[in-house]
Amino acid sequence: MNSPWRSLPPGPRGLPLVGNAFQLHKNQWLKFTEWKKTYGDLIYLNAAGQPIIVLNSQKIAADLLDHRAAIYSDRPRNIVASDMMTEGLLVVFTHYNDIWRRMRKAAHEALNKNVSPNYMENQLTEGIILTNAMVKEPKMWPHHIKRTAASFIMGIVYDKPPIENEEDHAVTKINDFVARLTRAALPGAHLVEFIPWLRYIPAWAAKWKRQALKWNKIDSNMFITLFNEVRDKTEKGDECFSLAATLVKDAGRNNLTERENAWLAGTMYAAGAETTAGVLTWFMLAMIAYPETQKRAQAELDAVIGRDRIPIFADRDRLPYICAMIKEILRWHPVDPVGLPHCSIEDDWYKGYFIPKGSICIANVWHLNRDPDIYGLDADHFNPSRHLDEKGQIAPGPPDTKEESHVTYGFGRRLCVGRHVANQSLFIDISLMLWALNIENTIDPNGNPTSLDLDGVIDDGLVVRPMPFQVKITPRFPESTSIIEREMELGEI
Repeated sequence: MNSPWRSLPPGPRGLPLVGNAFQLHKNQWLKFTEWKKTYGDLIYLNAAGQPIIVLNSQKIAADLLDHRAAIYSDRPRNIVASDMMTEGLLVVFTHYNDIWRRMRKAAHEALNKNVSPNYMENQLTEGIILTNAMVKEPKMWPHHIKRTAASFIMGIVYDKPPIENEEDHAVTKINDFVARLTRAALPGAHLVEFIPWLRYIPAWAAKWKRQALKWNKIDSNMFITLFNEVRDKTEKGDECFSLAATLVKDAGRNNLTERENAWLAGTMYAAGAETTAGVLTWFMLAMIAYPETQKRAQAELDAVIGRDRIPIFADRDRLPYICAMIKEILRWHPVDPVGLPHCSIEDDWYKGYFIPKGSICIANVWHLNRDPDIYGLDADHFNPSRHLDEKGQIAPGPPDTKEESHVTYGFGRRLCVGRHVANQSLFIDISLMLWALNIENTIDPNGNPTSLDLDGVIDDGLVVRPMPFQVKITPRFPESTSIIEREMELGEI
């Protein structure tokens, strides 16, 4: 009888014992895209005995991760980052189990499309502050982006007022948590991930285990303290609207403990702040690399908004090019180009290929978003018009993109729960900046435009950002500065 393992998908040959482990280095998305030319859309890798399946087409990713979600919604084992540092309560790492289902349901109820308009007032305020800061201190633009992303997330999660800078104590503590967790989750960071029995070594004999358990205690206390501040205000009748407040009110119905709710709220901050800042940084690069797209967006803003008032959320349906620009930023340079891996919970077959139970399934989001068969021969370029129909309105997205027109938000039951809130934030930030500002390339000492690296990235393990670059930011018309200042005064910001 033939073994099903003889029917694995094709893939590159590996070394004895370690298999392809040493071929899984940084910029994996580029290696996966290169391998597609040789091995096709479904690739098998073996990392020291761990089966890995790379998905190099939108259709295959959708067929498996969306349409067979009951099999492919688990996460790979992560002993240090998930089991020890976060007690299995960081929902993006949590296994496909009852705790995950309850946490996911609670997060969806607090962030879904119908609820997301409740956050618009906070998002508009943050967009105005961001634009004003860009005018006042244009050279500090990366810090303004980090501040607004952190402040916006703190506001919607914990009902915190706008923070003054990204060095705010509460923000830096959570950002430190994200950095530690990211380092711990990197492949090869801890030997225990490859030799699981090491987890049973006593903490006194293993420094890595002592540190993981120590940080779990510190981070748990931090998230519980932040959550309890909201709980106390809610119990006193303060009718604030925030994700944490919603979790407090629905705690009994969702059957989540205080600790689970606290970690769920903390996860939403950890997942949202860095990714939002990363997307806005890619937007800034796109504006100076493709100035014609900025001019078209500004022409649309002038035609719809004029120059006497700022854009607001009510204008969104009349700004299709701006909306297309947001889709294109998320498609052109996804901040997580290989997504978060899924894990299969049972043996499966797909078009004659065997996918063993426990396979780590990686959707090559980078290539899926740049597939020329879907997005055209210019798929590597930033072109918002690809998302518009012949009438200049938003066109239906490709079949397997859930009307996002890209797959950056993920797949199946692990689809980003906060995507509607994220899209809102990007819309108002980008609309306000393009209405008020010109975002241009700088000039080098020889009088030539500064060269740009559109392909180089900084990969810190959580989000992928462009290499550092300079930007020239100026008011777009004389009145824009005074109008933004007036909005700051009216909002008592």
